[in-house]
Amino acid sequence: MTLDIRARLAEVLPGVRSDLEDLVRIESVSADLTRASEVQRSAEAVADLLRGVGCTDVEIVSAREDGGAPAVLGHKAGPEGAPTVLLYAHHDVQPENDHAEWDSAPFEPTEREDGRGGVRLFARGAADDKAGIAAHVGALRILGDDLPVSVTFFIEGEEEMGSESLPDLLATYKDRLAADVIVIADSGNWDIGVPALTTSLRGLVRMDVEVRTLTHAVHSGMWGGLVPDAIITLSRLIASCFNDDGSLAIEGLKSSAAADVEYPEERLRAESGAAPGIEWIGQGPVVERLWTQPALSITGFDAPKVEGSSNTLVPTARARFSLRTAPADTSANALAALQAHLEKHLPWGATLNAVVVDTGEATQIDATGPAYEAARAAFTEAWDGTAPVDMGVGGSIPFIAEFLDAFPQASVLVTGVEDPDTRAHGANEGLHLAEFEKVVLAEALLLKNLGELER
Repeated sequence: MTLDIRARLAEVLPGVRSDLEDLVRIESVSADLTRASEVQRSAEAVADLLRGVGCTDVEIVSAREDGGAPAVLGHKAGPEGAPTVLLYAHHDVQPENDHAEWDSAPFEPTEREDGRGGVRLFARGAADDKAGIAAHVGALRILGDDLPVSVTFFIEGEEEMGSESLPDLLATYKDRLAADVIVIADSGNWDIGVPALTTSLRGLVRMDVEVRTLTHAVHSGMWGGLVPDAIITLSRLIASCFNDDGSLAIEGLKSSAAADVEYPEERLRAESGAAPGIEWIGQGPVVERLWTQPALSITGFDAPKVEGSSNTLVPTARARFSLRTAPADTSANALAALQAHLEKHLPWGATLNAVVVDTGEATQIDATGPAYEAARAAFTEAWDGTAPVDMGVGGSIPFIAEFLDAFPQASVLVTGVEDPDTRAHGANEGLHLAEFEKVVLAEALLLKNLGELER
């Protein structure tokens, strides 16, 4: 059947590529309420694709009566007694931001070389995550009437806004979504030519931290040297969170080990965008610092601008703390540890006001058992003998933990179409076309392998 699958891949791939380009042209930016009709149009286009591969009970649903972002459900039955596989992706995309930063129109899919010997399809959503939808659809087109498993589609419409209504959707449609295996196509591969299964993701705690040292601004010449200003105070508080080597000094945060994977220095330099001469921070293996240790970033800072600033002591300053939590930790523990640290290290009697923005749980997957063996065999075959890496992701996809909670008996496989140079969420997002072909092949092989498991 393998040779037939490869031959069938060649037949269906042009149509899959065309359908992907049509999806990409739809500006389904879920965070932009003025483009809500585009998100709806995207859901309708996905529903048509599911009907086209023989799905029944195709439905566009929302968890809220007030018009929440639309998700798409569909089902295609396999042989009686076959396992059921839930295929997840999302059809909404990030805002494209400044068009001037793009080398081609962000919603017009454009093929060109990527400067590393590969050919990419550039557009917002070309990879994250409309290619995930296309990979699912392509796998079913390859298998056609020989589909060896039952398949349920769940294509979400608000992942890029944090999947706020996902728990409600999972609760409302739990019976329709129940599956033996869940394939989440919203991650990536280790490198071009090296597939991966994502087995851990960090969680997220975001907090807006404001300090106050004065009831009102006062002259810096009159009072400087006696009264601390809020910017210095907040800077000291931020600095207290770090040791001299850049590792975190916040007591109570948890860490864990990562897979034994070497991250070459040249790749780190190229992929991180680090300025020349910059030194790495933290302690331990690189992949642990990126995947399984906590990390704190300051992603916003409110204070007077340099241009036009006056000679006054600033009474208040505010920063957004973005804390990535290790897979071994919980958001509740991390939040408590961060709050306790801030209160303990607040200097000079300043007033602290800390407001939680949001939280998301980390994920640790036990990637053992028949479903994972089936996936590894499929990936190895699709990548011509290169076995997949068990990799972590430093970012957060909280909804994966929600799937694990909702379906504790299911095997959850997290994979995707991205690579280290995809630039998801940024300008010039691009899908590596040769790798995408392998992703589609791998998913068809995976479904075949799952259908052959002992029932």
